[in-house]
Amino acid sequence: MLTIDDFQKLDIRIGTVLSAEKVPETDKLLKFELDFGTEKRTIIGGWAVAYPEPAKLVGTQLAAILNLEPRTIRGIASQGMLLSAVHNEQPVALHPDRSVENGSVVR
Repeated sequence: MLTIDDFQKLDIRIGTVLSAEKVPETDKLLKFELDFGTEKRTIIGGWAVAYPEPAKLVGTQLAAILNLEPRTIRGIASQGMLLSAVHNEQPVALHPDRSVENGSVVR
């Protein structure tokens, strides 16, 4: 079990998708560019099967964990992790039910 102190270490924020595209030579990976208000970040996620037309995600607000160490995936530095529900073994985007400021904290 995690304590509330453990949970509060996570920096979860809302960002708006600026671009989303398939990572070349992969079946599952998408490259996202998101605006978190004070900064823009690139995040790689295994969402391509669930979202075969990634450009339709542009303008969508998504939740992401921002204080993970960057990880290089297929030569691209991923600067966070998008949060999703899993349905039928595929990701389903988590997003606010109304627009919020980019960089809004998720608690």
